[in-house]
Amino acid sequence: MADWNIRPALATDVEPIAELRAVVMRPDLERLGRYDPHRVRQRFRDSFDPAHAWVIEVSGTFAGCVALRPAADAHWLEHFYLAPHLQGTGIGTAVLDTLLTRCDHAGVPVRLNVLQGSPARHLYERHGFRLETEDPVDVFMVRDI
Repeated sequence: MADWNIRPALATDVEPIAELRAVVMRPDLERLGRYDPHRVRQRFRDSFDPAHAWVIEVSGTFAGCVALRPAADAHWLEHFYLAPHLQGTGIGTAVLDTLLTRCDHAGVPVRLNVLQGSPARHLYERHGFRLETEDPVDVFMVRDI
């Protein structure tokens, strides 16, 4: 596995992350008939809060993003994107392990949603997430403490 780290996100990270989101989500959104090149970027811009996000760097280079947004009953794992050429290398698993360990120490459950049919669902299931609800587009999952 390559040398990686996470650093706090900055407001200036919004555009590189929006672009990565468009690349990473495109296959699933196209499969679901929901890909719109403007909307996929704008939805991220509208919801990005750098106060709860980290940038993933590999060998000092931008490689992805992840956010952990606090809510009343849990933290929401959001905006977890990793450059396609780094998927399957163990970096995503290591990043997720790091964040979930923090949540476990704090005694906080974690929620997320993933697109129907996304291969990322298997990663989340391996880390103890279980199905909570689903609809034709989204699968909502929770990881209890």
